Amino acid sequence: MKLSTYLPAMALLAMVSFSCSTDAIEESKIDALTSSYVPETKTIEIEILELINNHRISIGLNALENMSSIKAQAYNHTEYMIGENKISHDNFLQRSASLKNNPGALSVSENVAFAYSSAQSVVNAWLGSEGHRAVIEGDFTSFDITADLDKDGKYYYTNIFIKK
Repeated sequence: MKLSTYLPAMALLAMVSFSCSTDAIEESKIDALTSSYVPETKTIEIEILELINNHRISIGLNALENMSSIKAQAYNHTEYMIGENKISHDNFLQRSASLKNNPGALSVSENVAFAYSSAQSVVNAWLGSEGHRAVIEGDFTSFDITADLDKDGKYYYTNIFIKK
């Protein structure tokens, strides 16, 4: 093959072989943005955090601090549950790993709920369940929550707890 024919063919092959996909770049940017997005805190979320801290204090435990990095993870999971139209702990290991990486959590746990219409009702339900109560009363330092409505006006909740 002549050099004048060979070089353009090799250049074309190189361009096709080594081209970058803008889709992959955009997806990674989107993933990074969504994993750090922190929505505005809603009144119901503040009420839930206060009810949980009041309960902890009433039994001699420390109050927990809320953290935006936890809220970002809780938000992502709440939106996931709404999209799937089901309550779950799906992908908990990824949320846990992310929180262990940043902000350096030593342990992570979560409570989820669906369809409770008030802060008091969801906290009462969690406290009435042995497993959920154990999380609320666990050895943690920080927590946060998101509560978001689905298309039918029913709340989905994700409450994440960490120990630093």
